[in-house]
Amino acid sequence: MAVLGAVTCFAISYSVIKWPGTSGAVIAWWRLVVSTVIWWALLWCRRRWRGTPLPDRRTWALVTPAALSFGINISVLFTAVTRTSVAHSEFIMALSPVLLAPLGVVLFGERPNWRSLRWAALSFIGLVIVLAAGPSNGDASLSGDLLVVVALVAFLGYLVGTKRARFAGVGVADFMSILMPVAVITATPVALITARGDIWPDTGTTWASIGILAVLTGMAAHGLLVFAQRSVPIATIGLVQTSQPAFSTFWAWLLIDEAVAIGQIPGMALVIGGLGLVLWTSRTR
Repeated sequence: MAVLGAVTCFAISYSVIKWPGTSGAVIAWWRLVVSTVIWWALLWCRRRWRGTPLPDRRTWALVTPAALSFGINISVLFTAVTRTSVAHSEFIMALSPVLLAPLGVVLFGERPNWRSLRWAALSFIGLVIVLAAGPSNGDASLSGDLLVVVALVAFLGYLVGTKRARFAGVGVADFMSILMPVAVITATPVALITARGDIWPDTGTTWASIGILAVLTGMAAHGLLVFAQRSVPIATIGLVQTSQPAFSTFWAWLLIDEAVAIGQIPGMALVIGGLGLVLWTSRTR
């Protein structure tokens, strides 16, 4: 249920990012800053009321690798979302479960059914269809799609780093309180470059978007996902996340009137179906 709640929040967030029409990296940077303030306020309140100590040096060391990857992921992804369609962004990111299978073997000793990975071919075929059949209204671009690929690699690093930290016993509040400020280190250069040094939001709509994202993803989505990482296998998380592209495309159509071409629908079905089959057969193994 925690992973499903996180996926729902992430799906809505793509439309919120595109809503103000501002640089995605700027929104990402400010979302990290606002989320940092919120999480550390909660941490100080917890310390005052319960006497819980602040994160120690060991905790910072465990969380930092995931946080640096997260900073790259969020800043590059937010930039990509404003340069390509939500459908393209989501369906490229949806390939992460296939890439997580070998990482699970090497890093966590998981034993997936390698024969089940043949179903990944369906996902790649579907991805080609989605990219080729995109609407000709200027929403999608090759540069935006390539940025999503960079964000995908950083996202894998974030998930692996998170699982390592959670296995080591880092709590959700401590993890999130370190994640947000450390992620600012890698997010800042991207924001400065893409915004040409001007990272101050200039409209009320942009501030509203930042506030919504700080709560929707900075608090709810990532908090739920970090909570689930302690006990839910990566394969299960990936299985639930295969539903996110369909949710995101629906919310983009509903909230920001983003077009979806009829020819993309079969590709979407192949991506979700292929990933679902990969993960379902791996789980039955």
